[in-house]
Amino acid sequence: MIHLVRTDSAHPDFVSLVKLLDADLAVRDGADHSFYAQYNTIDKIKYAVVAYENGKALGCGAIKEFAPDAMEVKRMYVSPESRKKGIASKVVAELEKWAKELSYARCMLETGKKQPEAIELYKKSGYQQIPNYGQYIGIENSLCFEKKLT
Repeated sequence: MIHLVRTDSAHPDFVSLVKLLDADLAVRDGADHSFYAQYNTIDKIKYAVVAYENGKALGCGAIKEFAPDAMEVKRMYVSPESRKKGIASKVVAELEKWAKELSYARCMLETGKKQPEAIELYKKSGYQQIPNYGQYIGIENSLCFEKKLT
């Protein structure tokens, strides 16, 4: 059974999973990785979720304030051997629940075109594609999404 733990970016299991995420993204993004990496630091993230099964950390995600009414979903990852089990969907749902508890009206995010699993997850979770925002405006490999929290 999957167990979700709310924590922050200093949690050692979150840090370990993010290192695996960064290694995966370095391969997927290739030469573009350094551009994205500058926006994906995890210092001072107050809201992170780690997914466990039988005491082993399998996945993670985080939210951080983007605007007074919006949280940005960041650092989503599930270990390759644990994919296709619904873990990422559970993490996203928990992050959305947390954002609502904190009185945010929407969640938004950016993902890369080279991450088809992520795109599928977000669409399945009710996110709608929006124009690229902030640092992602004009970035060909980026896709941005938003979901209104009700």
